[in-house]
Amino acid sequence: MRKLWISLIVFGALSFLVPGTSPGALAQSAPKARIHTYYIAADEVMWNYVPHGRNLAGLPGSENEGAQRQMTFRKAIYREYTDATFTTLKPRPPQWEHLGILGPVIRAEVGDIVKVIFKNNTRIFCSMHPHGLAYAKESEGALYNDGVPNDEKQGAAVPPGKLFTYVWNVPERAGPAHGDSSSVLWVYHSHFVEARDMNAGLIGPIIVNAKGASKIDGTPKDVDREFITAFAVFDETSSRYFEANTMNVRKYAPDMRLTDPSFRAPYLMYSINGFIEGNMPMMTMKKGERVRWYLFSNGNDDDVHTPHWHGQTVEFMHMRMDMVHLEPMMMVTADMIPDNIGTWLFHCHVNDHLEGGMVALFTVTP
Repeated sequence: MRKLWISLIVFGALSFLVPGTSPGALAQSAPKARIHTYYIAADEVMWNYVPHGRNLAGLPGSENEGAQRQMTFRKAIYREYTDATFTTLKPRPPQWEHLGILGPVIRAEVGDIVKVIFKNNTRIFCSMHPHGLAYAKESEGALYNDGVPNDEKQGAAVPPGKLFTYVWNVPERAGPAHGDSSSVLWVYHSHFVEARDMNAGLIGPIIVNAKGASKIDGTPKDVDREFITAFAVFDETSSRYFEANTMNVRKYAPDMRLTDPSFRAPYLMYSINGFIEGNMPMMTMKKGERVRWYLFSNGNDDDVHTPHWHGQTVEFMHMRMDMVHLEPMMMVTADMIPDNIGTWLFHCHVNDHLEGGMVALFTVTP
């Protein structure tokens, strides 16, 4: 009888809120959350920071800068596959070749769910930890003393060769706030031994659109073109693969101690998306297009950056600027309507970062 009375009360309340609508019809009319499924693996690769040569930006004074430096290192990166067999890499479209070392773009809209089937193809323990999104402890991807038994947090340390499925929700607080653009940037990265994992290369972008602001392909309706750039000082001496690269390191500096700052300096790679000295694939846009730039930085102590566009301006925090500011692990969005045709320099304005090769080029066509 008590259950009957509760049912009648609930039915009456629902009928009062939505006159003429039964509870069943109300449940059927409620929109279901869209689930975006990604198949992402952590893979080991040999990464070359200068695959097309040195000083492609042609900056004076850079011709002989570190000519004998090691430029290829074993690293771990996130890569997207077509399905759960993890046998076929999903091709990266030409307009996203500039992502370089970054993992695949994960997209969602406020109210959606992101599901990542993750496989660890590396020799190290690693994980996927998202910024901004909502998750249960099992999908946090970070190991620390939070009172949760380790067997209930298997996603915090995925062993080599194993799989784990992460489920992340996209609540209102993960999307654009009042006054923001229609989409915002978050990042994901490995959080087992965070600093060493990220210096190994395990980092990627998440783009969240406002509710109802997405095209069919997931891009924002009010944007014609997007670019994602990570200003990252990769410290190869802090990478999980430093030991695997030791033989090459000793070849170039056999008598140096690992704790010596002069030893560490040549292995700080001042990169944009894992490329230095103008090696990043050309970012191309048309005059008058609505271009959205997503920018973020790595987490090292040297990762304070001032990205600067030559020849154009952007709107950032409701201001016109040609340079923005990034602190470690900071994520920002800036909008541009290019009006100046030509090929232009894009670089960090911190002097030693510019000298170290944190430089790229972009082109505006008619």
